[in-house]
Amino acid sequence: MLRMTQTATPGIPDIEDIVENFALLDDWDDRYRYVIELGRGLPPLPDIDRNDGNKVQGCTSQVWLATTVRHDAATPVLQFVGDSDAHIVRGLVAILLAMVSGRTAPDVLAADPIALFEKLGLREHLTPQRSNGFRSMVSRIKADAQAAMAAAA
Repeated sequence: MLRMTQTATPGIPDIEDIVENFALLDDWDDRYRYVIELGRGLPPLPDIDRNDGNKVQGCTSQVWLATTVRHDAATPVLQFVGDSDAHIVRGLVAILLAMVSGRTAPDVLAADPIALFEKLGLREHLTPQRSNGFRSMVSRIKADAQAAMAAAA
């Protein structure tokens, strides 16, 4: 039975649940469907966030990531929202947000989404363009975390 503990982003399960759920699915068709289902769980991206400044460069599909930084603690906390025009990429956005959204900037910088991407077997089962797009999303999120740290210094 698939687990769904809520994360900082409503509609997306906790990253540990995602990893567990992947392990329960033996067939790659089932895993693809699960990734697409994760994407469907993403909250709608407000139209105001669908702009060139939030568009991730280096993705074949259109991908938007918007970052909000809270400075109410000693360390900035980053909240991410995102969307894509491709179902599978929307699922990859959901996996990435489950891993980093709602975390402190140092935690975002320390996270290794690429290692998780490979652990889940996504690299070998997705096109090189999708893998490169995922790397572009990770680079964008890391840059936002670095900017938040610099602004807090």
